Amino acid sequence: MSTLTWVAVVVVAVVALAAVGYVVLQQQRRSRLRARFGPEYERAMAEHDNKKEAEQELLAREQRHAELDIRPLSEETRNSYAKRWTEVQERFVDAPGFAVTEADQLVTSVMSDRGYPTDDFEQRLSDLSVAHASTLDHYRTAHEISGRAARKEASTEELRQAMVHYRALFEELLEETTRGR
Repeated sequence: MSTLTWVAVVVVAVVALAAVGYVVLQQQRRSRLRARFGPEYERAMAEHDNKKEAEQELLAREQRHAELDIRPLSEETRNSYAKRWTEVQERFVDAPGFAVTEADQLVTSVMSDRGYPTDDFEQRLSDLSVAHASTLDHYRTAHEISGRAARKEASTEELRQAMVHYRALFEELLEETTRGR
């Protein structure tokens, strides 16, 4: 074999190794994103034309989240919020629509105290998806029911379900201390 042939074989081998390495890195990134975002990963895949766009959005969410000043609540603040949640649940019996609105406001307040921006609902979802992907569908559902309740279009059972959904995220936000930091 000539030197040129050996050089060609080495170049082909290096290119093949680089291609395999690239594919392995892509698979690892995809697995990490899938594990981190859970159902939100599948939602992102469905909302985008291709996997690369969806994964880029999820990576951008992670980067934005890393720049936020997310902080744990003090024991006193957690206890105060827990007491307020109990009061909201008690009001549900007499005024379910009002209680759901209060629950939404209470969740938003906890988010704000934890350091999450709360101006835009879609941005809240995006920011929460990084550390709270498992309860994000609860929040979406509760918020949707809350909107219908404001228009007097939700049944008492739907309002009860909204409270259950809000509670899932509320408890997670309340109890989380420094997980992931």
